[in-house]
Amino acid sequence: MFYTTVAALTAALLVFTWLGLRARLADGGLDDYVTARNSQGARALGLSFLASGMGGWILFAPPEVGALVGPVALAGYAIGAALPFIVFAFCGPAIRRFLPEGRSIGEFAQACYGRGVRHYVSLISVLYMLCFLTAELTAIGAITSMLSGVNGNLVVLGVAITTLIYTAWGGLRASIVTDQWQAFLLIGLLAIVGFVGLGQLPELSTARLPDVPTASALSVALTLVIAVTAANLFHQGYWQRLWSARDTDSLSRGAALGGIITVIVVALVGGLGIMAALSGTDIGNPPIPFFALLSEAPVWLTLPALILAITLVASSVDTLQNALASLAVTEKQGLSLNAARWITVALMVPVVLVALQGISVLRLFLIADLLCATAVLPVLMGLWSRMTTTAAILGGLAGLLGAILPGWIAGESVMAGLEAASFPGSIPTLMPFVGALVGSGLVSVAFALTQPKNDRA
Repeated sequence: MFYTTVAALTAALLVFTWLGLRARLADGGLDDYVTARNSQGARALGLSFLASGMGGWILFAPPEVGALVGPVALAGYAIGAALPFIVFAFCGPAIRRFLPEGRSIGEFAQACYGRGVRHYVSLISVLYMLCFLTAELTAIGAITSMLSGVNGNLVVLGVAITTLIYTAWGGLRASIVTDQWQAFLLIGLLAIVGFVGLGQLPELSTARLPDVPTASALSVALTLVIAVTAANLFHQGYWQRLWSARDTDSLSRGAALGGIITVIVVALVGGLGIMAALSGTDIGNPPIPFFALLSEAPVWLTLPALILAITLVASSVDTLQNALASLAVTEKQGLSLNAARWITVALMVPVVLVALQGISVLRLFLIADLLCATAVLPVLMGLWSRMTTTAAILGGLAGLLGAILPGWIAGESVMAGLEAASFPGSIPTLMPFVGALVGSGLVSVAFALTQPKNDRA
């Protein structure tokens, strides 16, 4: 079984590499490498949005939320995972009209507010994506070690290297092509694993879900909606696909398709966690309901489960790698295509080193999510004709203050506010996110309405 598992995982990675290398446009320049401009239809975009957003995280977080907090919080998670795509479906066409030759979220911020805001927005985007990359590679190492006798560190290196090969060579086109195949594969594998796993459950009569008050469940749901949406709107990989769309109609339909399928997938995977909890299955400590379903399943199911995991991780990792390369290109004018490739390789080195340690990055993820929440409204409000650079900067500062203000008030000190905003115990709490959104939004609108209309960079 050991050699069969190694062979299957290697074959999957080689197929992804082959598909990605074939996708490269022979005469494509730097712009095609980072945007594949005006080339993708609605179906390709929808599947790419789905595969890019999915990752190893869906095997951990949604089932845990479903098992421990219940369906209300799970609904919040599903909506939060899909909402960025819906935002792009509605706002994307306006962004394309405003910046038809754009390539990144940083360029959009500069067009609205100037170079200083651009660098800040790009920094937030890079921080979030590095967290995402580290979490995904850490996850595949843990999953491999959990389900097989294969050394998880070898799989971490395998995924990082193979995805790097085809994204560094083929750029965004390689990522989008592999995304489409990976989307079909993950849907099929998830159906197989979920169906067989459910068949192993005892009768659903020996246990019940934890008695979580409705108010608490709603609080968790709203926290997840805000955190996941705000963070993913700084995902440069999604912004690249905005300009890769053949036209605005393809963008709107593709983003909507990706969002709808994402809601269904997250809800179904999270539902497996609910079923595991209702069955009385020991979901572990820390809880891992999805893998608890596999504990009594046939041995053969381990292989499709591992291929599912490696597909999920590869689909998100290749998107993030190319997204980081595109940000490097757009931040450094005159950068060559080869330089962009080497920058991608260089950025992956510390990510892989951290992932090999197998540490939890959840707290860092939450901090990055909160940082995104402090700036997301001022950035998107750049489409509003009354918005000004001053209003955006002050709104971002107000968002930072709003993030620490709830803890400051409750703990009666600035340090208490900072500690609460750093999520001790890696527990997501609502008020820092609400403070960040309300503070940044209100201050941005207030100053935009009182400033001259031409106060834009």
